[in-house]
Amino acid sequence: MTSQQNSNQTDNTESEMPLLSHLLELRDRLLKAVISIFVVFLGLFYWANDIYLLLAAPLKEILPEGSAMIATDIIAPFLTPFKMTAFLSVFIAMPYILHQIWAFISPGLYRHEKRFAYPLLFSSIVLFYAGLAFAYFVVFPLAWAFLTAAGPEGVQVLPDISSYLSIVLKMFFAFGIAFEIPVATVLMVWSGLTTVESLREKRPYVIVGVFVVGMLLTPPDVISQVLLAIPMWFLFELGIIFANMSPTRDEQQSKELSE
Repeated sequence: MTSQQNSNQTDNTESEMPLLSHLLELRDRLLKAVISIFVVFLGLFYWANDIYLLLAAPLKEILPEGSAMIATDIIAPFLTPFKMTAFLSVFIAMPYILHQIWAFISPGLYRHEKRFAYPLLFSSIVLFYAGLAFAYFVVFPLAWAFLTAAGPEGVQVLPDISSYLSIVLKMFFAFGIAFEIPVATVLMVWSGLTTVESLREKRPYVIVGVFVVGMLLTPPDVISQVLLAIPMWFLFELGIIFANMSPTRDEQQSKELSE
């Protein structure tokens, strides 16, 4: 009886040790990610006001003559650039953060899964930044021009800097995530959650869905809603094309076993 108890205690200790080592590694990875954000933040904070002016440039360029951005809160002139720099630090450090996530999960993947994950990791980073660039260079100028021109005559446009930052961050997040649709589509087909044929059959629902998402995630103007919905639809179609060209998880596993 004593030997059996000792054996059970040994098994429990062995099962707890890997869990503890994984938790310690996860802690270290998260700490490295947080430190990377903090380092980027320290490097950018001195130019926080200049960076905010760059962020507000699409709006300031189309403001009517005599209008300007204002701060309605006493701490907004300091806090708003501070918040913007913090979010920008996360965006800039995103490749390193994703690398830490990848380094944590990669030991548990098969060889064929690692080969598949590398291009997906790279493409997800590129698509995320592409979504931010599309929002800044294409959507913002058109959306702000429409919104400032659509107001009643005689109403002076004086955008609040905090409100503007909230809208911009929301749109950055929406477009950054929306541009990940091809990666999500390929992953769903590769993992067996769905098939290319099933996605093609659901195309009408997807088209309606992207316009609903565009309406919910953007300001209440038709231009920004359409400029989010149409790229989402296009990226969904692009994801189907790549998913059709990529082997599924079972196919890759069978090929690896045959080799």
